[in-house]
Formats: sequence, C-alpha cells, structure tokens
Amino acid sequence: MVAEQALAALRAEFTARACPTRAAAAQRYMKSALPYYGSPMPEVRTITNRIWAQHRFRTRAEWLAAVDEVWAAATHREERYAAIGLLRHRLYRQWADDQGNLPTLRRLIVSGAWWDVVDEIASHCVGAVLRGHPDEVGPVLRGWARDDDLWVRRSAILSQLTFKERTDPVLLADCIVPSIPDPDFFARKAIGWALRQYATTDPDWVRAFVVAHPGLSGLSKREALKHLNADLGPETSG
Repeated sequence: MVAEQALAALRAEFTARACPTRAAAAQRYMKSALPYYGSPMPEVRTITNRIWAQHRFRTRAEWLAAVDEVWAAATHREERYAAIGLLRHRLYRQWADDQGNLPTLRRLIVSGAWWDVVDEIASHCVGAVLRGHPDEVGPVLRGWARDDDLWVRRSAILSQLTFKERTDPVLLADCIVPSIPDPDFFARKAIGWALRQYATTDPDWVRAFVVAHPGLSGLSKREALKHLNADLGPETSG
C-alpha cells in the first residue's frame, strides 16, 4: 500500500513537470522501450528523494518489495530511476549491504538490461553488498562474471568501481577475464572503465594487467590506459 501511494505521488510530480520535447529526445538517446516524462535527472533525484522520505518502510522485506513493485509497475523510465533511488535512499542505508539484496539486484539488472540502470545498480548497490561482505559475495560475483547474461557480467566487472584503495585486484581480474573475448561494446567498455578507475589507485597493476592480457580489445586498452600515458605497443581493433 505504501509503495502504491508513493508511486502515485511520483507519477503526479513527474506528470506536472513533463516536457514532451525533452522526453522524446531522451527516449531516442537511450533507445528505451519505456517512454520518458522528460524530467532532467537532477529534478528526478530531488522528487524521488522527497517522495521516499514521505513514504517510509518499516522492514527490509517491505523496502525491497517496494523496489520490486515500483520497478515492475513502471510506465516511464523515470519511475525505474525512482526505484533505484529507493534502493540508495539514506533512510535505508542500514540495509544496503545485506547479502539478501542480491537476488533482487540481479533481477533488476537482468530486466533493466541497459547501461543507465545497470551501472548504478552495479557500482553502488551491488558494490555496497560486496563492501559489507567481501568473503561471501566475492564468490557470487565470480559466478556472475561467467554468466551468459551480458549485463550480469558487466555488473560483476563494475562492482568495485568506487572502491579505490579498497579494491580487491584478484577479484577485479577474475571478473574481467571471462569477458575479454566478448566482442560486445558494453563488455569491452566495462572492462576498460573498471581498469581506468583502478589505475588512479594502482597504475602499475593496471599496466601489468594490460601487458599480461594481449587479448584485450583496443577499446578496453585505450580506456584502461587513458590517463597513464603508457605506450604498450599497437592496440587491437576495438
């Protein structure tokens, strides 16, 4: 009931601020089957944070169920952003790292299947669970890294994107290596992005990884070495 009330409030807010021109442009850019209301992302975040602060959930089960409900009922893409906003809301930080969140997160990743939703879930929500339970979640992500689903694999690769010095480089490598042969742009881009982020913390490790994996695509290599000014020989085609 709380989730239904919150979704109705979100829809009223988004509808009142709808911009058909911006909505059409956003849908084209994102190649989205779901239409947009046309709200800019800063406005989406402001509305979402306010609505979720007004509609509280007493238990983790209620909170996760509300995320699922809003996600599944979404008629516009901003409503899916609102579901992610609920996952990340400050009121529920005490539940953000619970291992029991992973099945829900995986469902959203598989059904979302596009970078705008998957990357935020992977780097922030999956990352929070990994940070809280590295020994237990590491093996799960190693399994994800070998999944048939591209977006599940991308999520494993990006799960430590914000970790900096807390990155586990062995886990990072284990999540990247199974996707090196994948010709898909989103797999190759994720590999390069994850390596580029870690290069700000341990550039020597990233250089060594690139040298040790000549099968990396040109795109992955370029992204990994973007800020390292390292010439490691000719790149493969991206």
